[in-house]
Amino acid sequence: MRILGLAALCSLALSAAAASETTLRIGYLGVDRIAPPVLSNLDPDPADLGLAGARLGLSDNATTGRFMGQTWQMEETRVPPGGDALAAARAALASTKLLVIDAPAGTLLQIADLPEAQGALLFNATAPDTRLRSMDCRANLLHSAPSNAMRADALAQFLVSRRWSDVALISGPLPEDIAFADALKASAQKFQLDLVGEKPWRFDADMRRSASSEVPLFTQELGDHDVLLIADETHDFGRYIAYNTWDPRPVAGSEELVPEAWAPVMEQWGAAQLQSRFEDSAQRDMRSADYGAWAALRTLGEAVTRTGSDDLTTLRAYILSDAFELAGFKGRPLSYRDWNGQLRQPIPLVTARAVVASAPLEGFLHQGNELDTLGLDAPDSACTAFQ
Repeated sequence: MRILGLAALCSLALSAAAASETTLRIGYLGVDRIAPPVLSNLDPDPADLGLAGARLGLSDNATTGRFMGQTWQMEETRVPPGGDALAAARAALASTKLLVIDAPAGTLLQIADLPEAQGALLFNATAPDTRLRSMDCRANLLHSAPSNAMRADALAQFLVSRRWSDVALISGPLPEDIAFADALKASAQKFQLDLVGEKPWRFDADMRRSASSEVPLFTQELGDHDVLLIADETHDFGRYIAYNTWDPRPVAGSEELVPEAWAPVMEQWGAAQLQSRFEDSAQRDMRSADYGAWAALRTLGEAVTRTGSDDLTTLRAYILSDAFELAGFKGRPLSYRDWNGQLRQPIPLVTARAVVASAPLEGFLHQGNELDTLGLDAPDSACTAFQ
């Protein structure tokens, strides 16, 4: 009788496990852009940038999911330059209401506003535009990528800690350059740094041959400063600034000392293990776009595991709650701001060979969470969609 009873209990347990099995379908939508012409092609973007991070996140979810009765699937969609991103988004949303998106800010907003996207849960894995976390926020769009404001604030905290209070700025002509320059200027004001000089980059000559003669004269007019900030998000001219300035000054921003979501030089807090797993999977180093996509997938994995639900309303509420935490290999648990859907995360300040610091830095305090010293705090954000 005892054997029969045990067999019956096992049968019931197996039946319950089978009944609780959940299949989760994620859509990954990548919208390719036409790359602008640059002076150097030394650092081409890999074809799977972002997507490789999503694939690793899916694999991590599947590893945990095997013990939880979860099956994870991901449908990958890439839109070529000039392709119909909205049609691709509609097709993806017809299969799943969970999308991880690599697209420019304007395209993201168009996708979020589609009738098919109402009630969906979308993740911005790459777009850094601060406006997406403020006046142009959408309730169905969360942000696993850090904003320009978060990156700029991280750099400003470092400059304050070094007492480098006088800064100069050179910014490129492209929209992404201007957006990052605006964030750098806003951070300088926020942390009471003095912007003593500013110049737009206007050269169309080949800096590979003339940087040593052109850049010193160009930077001579910036005045006395402690550090030179560069806003060159396509990495076009910034590489030719360092060591060619009129005054010997550190360079930071888009070049030299760079605030990043992720960098191959990160090793602490288990980062080396994540780097190793990514390299095994993608055969290259992990970049910020990969980390943003990985964090989006892992956010969903953590939420489904903790809630035991695949209901989108339940998942969104949990992700935005105080109970949610994501182990992001950055030394602190990551969570989402309930006023604009931004993933709180430390921002490492890195060179090509090392991590110099990780923000928020010691001494920059907050009444709730010190990570909220980076980027738009609740009083600073004009987002009303999350209220």
